[in-house]
Amino acid sequence: MEIILGFLVLVYLVDIMALFYFGLHCYIMVYLFKKNGSSCHSGSCSIDLSQKPKREWPVVTVQLPVFNEYYVLERLLDSIIQMDYPKNKMEIQLLDDSTDESAQLGMEKVAELKKNGYDIKYIHRENRKDHKAGALREAMDVAKGDYLAIFDADFIPAEDFLKKSIPFLMEDPKIGMVQTRWGHINGDYSMLTKAQKLGIDAHFIIEQVARNGSDLWMNFNGTAGVWRKETIYDAGNWSGDTLTEDFDLSYRAELSEKGWKFKYLADVVNPAELPATISAYKTQQFRWCKGSIQTAVKLIPAIFRANRSWKVKAEAITHLTNYSVHPLMIVNILVTLPLLAFHEMFLQMSTAVLFGLAVFFSVGTFGPMALYGASQYHLNQKGWWKTFFMLPILMMIGTGIAVSNTKAFIEAIIGKKSSFVRTPKLRLETRKDKVEERNKYNELKIDKIAILEFLMGVYVTITIFVSISVDKYLVLPFLVIYALGFYYVSFATVWEGLKVYLQNRETMPARQSIK
Repeated sequence: MEIILGFLVLVYLVDIMALFYFGLHCYIMVYLFKKNGSSCHSGSCSIDLSQKPKREWPVVTVQLPVFNEYYVLERLLDSIIQMDYPKNKMEIQLLDDSTDESAQLGMEKVAELKKNGYDIKYIHRENRKDHKAGALREAMDVAKGDYLAIFDADFIPAEDFLKKSIPFLMEDPKIGMVQTRWGHINGDYSMLTKAQKLGIDAHFIIEQVARNGSDLWMNFNGTAGVWRKETIYDAGNWSGDTLTEDFDLSYRAELSEKGWKFKYLADVVNPAELPATISAYKTQQFRWCKGSIQTAVKLIPAIFRANRSWKVKAEAITHLTNYSVHPLMIVNILVTLPLLAFHEMFLQMSTAVLFGLAVFFSVGTFGPMALYGASQYHLNQKGWWKTFFMLPILMMIGTGIAVSNTKAFIEAIIGKKSSFVRTPKLRLETRKDKVEERNKYNELKIDKIAILEFLMGVYVTITIFVSISVDKYLVLPFLVIYALGFYYVSFATVWEGLKVYLQNRETMPARQSIK
């Protein structure tokens, strides 16, 4: 028994130290944001397009990769043509791999815009090879512009997006990509979207600014950015061998002999629709988790060999492996119960060691909270403290999806392939918009992971009772949040799937024939 307990203690120590590292990284990001973030704004460019004759503005190709985006397709196209850029200098490519009625909608909308004088093309593929990466790769060869702006279907581009981003590519030939900030169309739609908003803001307001302002590597976020076409070709073009083609291409460009630089603009904000259902959110997070770890497996050896500073390498690897937090959380939860059950043997460890464990655990836990708090303080210095009321919700949801993301992590490590599953976009802009009214084109898929999430909730519930029985109350608040997170995610997943099934069972044969 002592050998088993010793092994569990060792696993627990390694796990805590790893979580401590990622928690410490959050503090470093906040520090770098405060120190070096002042340059990440559009006013830092010496070129002002509005002062130049429009005949001198460069040609830009706006690429819109979409797949079965019936509800948001028209909104996307309507917002694209609102961008403040000359018609004769902006080519639009609708890259539509759709297999439902949205394909017909896209063709009709493109025809309408053509009549109104817009240079727009409808490009449809039958095979969806390499998914989004394949669509972008094939369309790039026929793109007119040397600069390629990319927007996903759920975005509403800022009117001045091109006017403020293109000048940086014109000014410095070493800049290969300009990324701008994501905003939120439906950030206050529900508790789920409010929690997601905190996470997205922390990334775009703190992390991206900290990296770019400190000359560390940053990544293209898949949308709301503009690439130099030459950079994409030089980096080896879009590749579909990971689920995060944006992350992969970004690091390959920064690894290249030319050492392409990126630019981040925090003051150019493009609102986007956050997933409003837990199923959609899990789908998105699974893809991001698996794709980033796939990219890590693919590129970390090259990063180690690269002629770059240790700071750049350390940040790049940390960023790539950040989703390791979820399997680390699962390990932490699984090991806590036996350590509590055998607490008498565990407590034979010295007081100094136990104190050290407590410190490591605290730093790892509160690091992300510092990140979220700093981002909200930057946005709203008067009401930023309200953020803390949402942190338990964010922590709960983050724990709840840990099972799904651990599956994604393992699949990436062992090299298991999976198809690109889109995140449903339902044009849920206000609380008056109901999910139930926008499920016509959602496929019913039973997520078996919900069973494991429920069982994890049961496991944590048992751990709660054990911790009470041995008078270890310090861990109770965390355990309660963990249990609620697993129960919430599992029940919400099943309930949402059931509602889709009940709503669409009469029309399912027709929907299947469409596909």
